[in-house]
Amino acid sequence: MKVIASTLNAKYIHTNLAIRYLKAFAEPEHSIELAEYTINDPALNIVTDLFSKKPDVLGFSCYIWNIEETIKVIQIIRKVLPEVKIILGGPEVSYDVVYWLKRLKEIDFIVIGEGEKTFKVLLDALKNGGSTDDILGIGFVKDDKPVINPIREKIDLREMPSPFRFPEDKENLSKRVTYIETSRGCPFSCQFCLSSIEVGVRYFKREQMKEDIRYLMANGAKTIKFVDRTFNISRSYAMEMFQFLIDEHVPGTVFQFEITGDIMRPEVIDFLNKNAPPGLFRFEIGVQSTNDLTNQLVKRRQNFEKLTRTVTMVKDGGKIVQHLDLIAGLPEEDYHSFKKTFNDVFALKPEELQLGFLKMLRGTGLRISAKQFGYVYMDQAPYEILQNHVLDFEDVLKIKQVEDVLEKYWNGHRMDHAVDYITTACFDTPFDFFQEFGSYWDEQGWSRIGHQLEDLFKRLLQFLHDKEIRNRKLAEGIMKYDYLLNHRYKPRKLWWSPSASVGRQERTDIYSAINEDNSLAGSEFASLKLNERELYKHTIIEKFPFLLGEYIHNGNIIPQTSYALVYFDPATGRSSFYPLETEQHFQMA
Repeated sequence: MKVIASTLNAKYIHTNLAIRYLKAFAEPEHSIELAEYTINDPALNIVTDLFSKKPDVLGFSCYIWNIEETIKVIQIIRKVLPEVKIILGGPEVSYDVVYWLKRLKEIDFIVIGEGEKTFKVLLDALKNGGSTDDILGIGFVKDDKPVINPIREKIDLREMPSPFRFPEDKENLSKRVTYIETSRGCPFSCQFCLSSIEVGVRYFKREQMKEDIRYLMANGAKTIKFVDRTFNISRSYAMEMFQFLIDEHVPGTVFQFEITGDIMRPEVIDFLNKNAPPGLFRFEIGVQSTNDLTNQLVKRRQNFEKLTRTVTMVKDGGKIVQHLDLIAGLPEEDYHSFKKTFNDVFALKPEELQLGFLKMLRGTGLRISAKQFGYVYMDQAPYEILQNHVLDFEDVLKIKQVEDVLEKYWNGHRMDHAVDYITTACFDTPFDFFQEFGSYWDEQGWSRIGHQLEDLFKRLLQFLHDKEIRNRKLAEGIMKYDYLLNHRYKPRKLWWSPSASVGRQERTDIYSAINEDNSLAGSEFASLKLNERELYKHTIIEKFPFLLGEYIHNGNIIPQTSYALVYFDPATGRSSFYPLETEQHFQMA
């Protein structure tokens, strides 16, 4: 009996941990072949590949991001492989099982909830020709009626086999994200999250987890993401794992965790700030909302003051990248309340701020009580909200405009200094900037066309000038600084206007002076000992509407024209700025 466990990942770089656990648990009694695709692959291409494998049993791991594409594959598969047994599992089909059994006539079974043991028992029955009617944890149709059997008891995770030792995975470990879980369950009860349904937290065997991590690093894994819902729920456990990863990490490997910010103890952060190598860890922290009533309604316990302390301490340590999440559309969070939430969290200046929209997941308390809050949402996955009784569809569209430019201009890290300045010196609040610019972006039709790096600068500059935003000249100067700072090589084409740059004769005169005396650009530049050819090939001269040297060294904006020589080091791919003081000083020199 040939068995294939398959799924459609969101991206090629992702891997599916669930089907690997199914394979590991079913061996050696059953040999399972893994087949992963992406939601962007044409359904017929996927079917063609699966058809060529001639499976007797075909299982799919289903989530909100892949269910609709998976259905297309299933419907074709049933036509070309009418005898194959099709089994679905995963969080998207584990709730509303009757709905899925009625909607998908092509499937044979749904494995409900934690599936490793259930899937193996089901394979045993199919292989031996036994009855499947009484198998715990499955749903199926019998005599045209849906049947849902009682749920199976939870597995003892300490006895779970490793899902990371398959030879076929080795060659891709360096190219893809490796997901790992050291625990299952969540201690919290957030009503918008499926994790709240499972009571309690269970842990895998620690030493086995450490051995798996050693194996993954030894075989080239670069990005290892822990999917534990709250990695730091146990301080002693988190500290033990942090210490292990610090002691034994392989250079170039990055570990990502989902942590709860307000329960992270200061001494843990102090330990990480002192001992963690820069870039080794990345924290994902779900803030979602700072509205107390909203958090109360969704049964989310959160102390924003303590969360702020955590984020600030981590940021000040400079060792760990932080990704913070917001959810628009939670109960009683209207447009103005969400604006406050956004500004509260943006003030923490995380490296990434993800703005998402509430999804009414099957099985969650919030979906069950949707009518209470007037929710209207999409019928099909991902069940994103369209409006509720305090946030209308127009408000949702406006916040989507914020999301669009936030992703491009903050999370993209193309002009960090400029966005930081614009959000503080050009607008009353950061949200006002992202909203006004997002609306302008939409009005210009830019959402429907692509963009290069230079386009992002040109479009922001156009917005600042068209809307006559205050301090726009200084903002333009900082944008220019960001652009040059992030270039590995001397740019061939500049996006700013000639009037904002150095004139041709002026540039010639400055180059002539520096070529004669490199110390005019400072002793550090003179130590490079560039000849005339290297000077012209690897540098440019630009002027700025503020004292660049003062800004670089002290962060102060002093409006006054200044010059800078920018050197693009071909050996390191880095740019260096050598301020030439003020216009008057340089001309005197």
